[in-house]
Amino acid sequence: MEKVAVVLIRSRIGTDIRIKDALDRLSLRKKMVCSVFDKSPSLMGMLERVKDYATYGEISDETFKLLSEKRKDRKAGSGSKSSVFFLAPPKGGFERKGIKVPFSNGGVLGYRKEKMNDLILKMI
Repeated sequence: MEKVAVVLIRSRIGTDIRIKDALDRLSLRKKMVCSVFDKSPSLMGMLERVKDYATYGEISDETFKLLSEKRKDRKAGSGSKSSVFFLAPPKGGFERKGIKVPFSNGGVLGYRKEKMNDLILKMI
């Protein structure tokens, strides 16, 4: 099954309660935290809601294995469906236009397809 990684880029302060609820369900409570899920329609609906605060995309099995080795959250329950990882800010910085612009316009936020692997490797 295809895996989707979600990274919270912007702060939750001052956001709408519905967005905060979706971020809680995605286990994104702090900036630079990554959650990995199996792709599903309900997940894609939540990601559409948080697209202005987080970035997401499909990741390869190699990237997931590397994340698991280096950055696993020890507090996450073993029965949890998601995997939570604490990441560092990316080496070399984010994309040129910054953290308030969608990825499709040269920024960071929103859906990035397979380019999510590149961002995670910069953040490990």
